[in-house]
Amino acid sequence: MATQVRHENGVVIIEPHGKLNRDLNIKDFRDSILPEVKAYDDPRILINFAHARRMSSSGLSVLMQAYAITKQKQGRIGVIHAGRHIHNLLVLSRLSSLFERFDDEGDAVAQLARIPLTR
Repeated sequence: MATQVRHENGVVIIEPHGKLNRDLNIKDFRDSILPEVKAYDDPRILINFAHARRMSSSGLSVLMQAYAITKQKQGRIGVIHAGRHIHNLLVLSRLSSLFERFDDEGDAVAQLARIPLTR
């Protein structure tokens, strides 16, 4: 299933589905998140991993690209619902501290949306 993109209160919510370890899934994830990050002057990105079960190093690469662009533009990027595998991958790769972590989507959107997005 494809990565879904939603917008709520100035926050871009990216929802990858399935296993992010195949070329097609990684390409879809990259093609969904990077244009959204690049479209805003100060991006507010929330990645909801509720429907993603696994992620490869290629998925980590996409996350790092999104993080780098977001930080360069002085935006914010957070994650919610990272399952055990994805959470462990972020911790082992020492990337977990780069992303804001939230437990609830509503709280995440409220926190990330404090400063409105500008295009």
